[in-house]
Amino acid sequence: MINISSKRECFFDDYLIDNAKTTAEFRLHEPTRRHIAISHDAPWEGDGCNYHNILHDNGIYRMYYLAWQMFSPDKKDHTTNGIRVCYAESRDGITWTKPALGICEWEGSRENNIILDKNTNNFDNFMVFRDDNPAVPASEKYKGVGKYNNPQFGQRIELRMFTSPDGLHFTMGDIITTKGYMDSLNVVFWDELAGIYRGYIRGFHNIIGNDWNAGIRDIRYIWSEDGKKWSDPELICFGDSEDYPLYTNCVSPYVRAPHMYIGFPSRYVERPEWSGSFEQLCGKEKRLERMKIHKRYGLAVTDCVFMVSRDGLNFTRYDEAFMRPGRENGSNWVYGDCFPARGLIETPPLIEGEPPELSLYSYDNHWMNVPAQLWRYTIRCDGFVSLHAGYTEKVITTKPFTFTSGEMRINFSTSARGYIYFTLRSSTGESLESCEIFGDSIDRVITFDNGELAKFADKEVVLTARMRDADLYSIRFA
Repeated sequence: MINISSKRECFFDDYLIDNAKTTAEFRLHEPTRRHIAISHDAPWEGDGCNYHNILHDNGIYRMYYLAWQMFSPDKKDHTTNGIRVCYAESRDGITWTKPALGICEWEGSRENNIILDKNTNNFDNFMVFRDDNPAVPASEKYKGVGKYNNPQFGQRIELRMFTSPDGLHFTMGDIITTKGYMDSLNVVFWDELAGIYRGYIRGFHNIIGNDWNAGIRDIRYIWSEDGKKWSDPELICFGDSEDYPLYTNCVSPYVRAPHMYIGFPSRYVERPEWSGSFEQLCGKEKRLERMKIHKRYGLAVTDCVFMVSRDGLNFTRYDEAFMRPGRENGSNWVYGDCFPARGLIETPPLIEGEPPELSLYSYDNHWMNVPAQLWRYTIRCDGFVSLHAGYTEKVITTKPFTFTSGEMRINFSTSARGYIYFTLRSSTGESLESCEIFGDSIDRVITFDNGELAKFADKEVVLTARMRDADLYSIRFA
């Protein structure tokens, strides 16, 4: 028996759905591109600014990212030497500032937003979270996670924990794991609901000999009770889905339903040879220039997909792209497109009176030798996936579940002609019928004409919806 209590249940997966009795389809939705949130035009930044990650901290959104140039000065090599970690912040998720922190020196000055540089570590990635574990001392309230090549052990790859009392001054600490490649944004966070730390790191499988690039890039799961002793990495599971390379993961508890873990893995696609499509694809000259360094820098392109889990290990993944490289503009369709920042922010709507939206961020101008630009995108709250019906009426039927007392609230959208009708039926045969529901709201209260919802609380029920030209995103009894 499923007990949803008063939790918001988003229809990102079929956890609550009786598929044998449901004819509505799961539909993936795309975000809308809005405006440039940050231009990485400081002299210490560059076209390699990536792996943005965001945390909410007492009314301030803190953003961390790498700053670097993709090419060596002579453009003959792609190098990660000298990568810096930078910091930006915002009150609303729309306007961002890069404060002068005075922490690291750049060309004789400390008037910059750099928090870590090569004097601390040769960074390949760096992710920060606020550790709300009540057992953690104030001196370690903020944690950073980054790849470290340990020279004492022949440049052994290590994933290291960094600690900080203020989210700005970090000290390298314990090893999390040495079992993995860790060469993209690795994610660790304290899961308050589960009372454990969860981590998602880069791995490879199906490697041929020592040629790791011939393998398949993947995502591995680790966990820890105390943040010091960690499990061995375990390949996350997509059931019977196709096995293809995934670059980043960006996993986090969903901000409006933290019992669900969502991720935005970038999908790595490397075509084996140059073709006629590459001849006509934008950026041909720069693509050929990059191929002089390594073939895959010109033949690989990336996009982004959406995935969700309830246990942190087994994921439902949608294989249609959540984010595409977009219309060709000369600077896109490259290896590095569609690397979303980790972290969603609820932001005000563009039109007064509308509900808030969720903002997410992704950068452009990768490899272009011009400043990278971080763009803000928006999507409806809970709007990643819906149960959808076109003009022909469809049905949604849930599995049996229980809920606590409260109003039934839904996130939905219909056309003017569209509708949804709800029936709530108990295991003893009692039922409630709603009136016709139409409109577009992220928090519509559903009323029933033939009885009180409260008498169904804590009883086994099944919810059925008849719908036409409509989308249902989430429900909640609260």
